[in-house]
Amino acid sequence: MSTHLARILEGVREALADRKRRVPFDDLLRMEDARGPARELLETIPPEPAVIAEIKRASPSRGWIRRDLDAVATAREYLAGGAWAVSVLTEERLFGGALSDLSRIRQAFPGAILLRKDFLLDEYMLAESRAHGADMALLMVSVLGDRTADMADLARKHRLEPLVEVHDERELSIAGRTAARLIGINNRDLATLAVDLSTSRRLLPLVPGKAVPVVESGISEPEQVREFHGLGARVFLVGESLARLPDPADTIRRYMGK
Repeated sequence: MSTHLARILEGVREALADRKRRVPFDDLLRMEDARGPARELLETIPPEPAVIAEIKRASPSRGWIRRDLDAVATAREYLAGGAWAVSVLTEERLFGGALSDLSRIRQAFPGAILLRKDFLLDEYMLAESRAHGADMALLMVSVLGDRTADMADLARKHRLEPLVEVHDERELSIAGRTAARLIGINNRDLATLAVDLSTSRRLLPLVPGKAVPVVESGISEPEQVREFHGLGARVFLVGESLARLPDPADTIRRYMGK
């Protein structure tokens, strides 16, 4: 595991332990039940490139991207531009996120598709994700390793669609054993935090045929979306390049070819 990732996970575990002391698991289950049944999300993916637009204030590689970003206002812009889903980054210490962002966006946009993006470690965090309004949960093979399949099963138990994230062929092999319907290829190297789009070019042809490929990180131009859509990617998770823009809705439309 890279030094960068180990540092992030140390903070995630400390924050998680604090939340477990404050909010019992049974309370989360009651909140989760109020969310109702899971929705069939994959049938709503359009034929044109689908965008998951991310609420992202900061990152370990860039520091603050937009310290004053308002989660609900930004989600409104994303959805107005035609984003298929909104990704809400909830890690607090290095990404400036909050679970309250997820809850507030869900309250403001009851019909929106929401992804909780965080370093999800256990069933508590899955229940927490659903309780706060998520429809999907990011599961990172680099974090979970051989536990990925069990976490994917638990995600479905909690009425969440797992998006299983990989960085290389070994991780893709693990993802292929999870029956995940969404497999994300992250172009960011967690050891160096550098972005290399050739990761998606190499891995897209290897994604199992029944899974929907998602390209993550490094997308900043419509031409890149067109290239990867031609290689089989159907969904694009875009964060930093949107968070910096005064009019992200227009950029999302251009990514979608509109």
